[in-house]
Amino acid sequence: MKLSTDRRHGRARRGAVPVVLIVVLAVVALGAAAWLYLSWLARHQETKPPALTEEARLYVRGGYLQLSEVEMNAKENFAKQTLVEVTGRIANTGNRAVKLVEINCIFFDPYGLVVLRERVPIVSARSGGLKPGESKTFRLPFDAIPQSWNQTLPQLVIARIVFG
Repeated sequence: MKLSTDRRHGRARRGAVPVVLIVVLAVVALGAAAWLYLSWLARHQETKPPALTEEARLYVRGGYLQLSEVEMNAKENFAKQTLVEVTGRIANTGNRAVKLVEINCIFFDPYGLVVLRERVPIVSARSGGLKPGESKTFRLPFDAIPQSWNQTLPQLVIARIVFG
């Protein structure tokens, strides 16, 4: 009888160690998964682009940056995808040189709801900026506009200006 009691205690001890080990490993695995998820989320979280400064807002309100000759064309590429291009001119009628101008292109559905908002540069330092009294053409290609788009020219809103 004594032998079977020892066995029972021995089994109880042997059985308890694996359960504790399993619980510890599960907690470590959950902790590692949470850490990986949070680090992935931090890398992939959208960062809000800089807003229009008060100085830039006054420059736009003063009418010193003007968009003109804005047109939209659609072409089909070899992969049977539709490429929509928005083209136009931007003029700097003010007295400040501009290094960067970004605009928000806002596409709507037939009900007036936003289906795509894309922020794109139309003037950059790479293209030479935009000096006072100067104007330049711009071309904005879009190939991922949702099907629900209302097929009209997107709203173009100046979103950022960097003076040079």
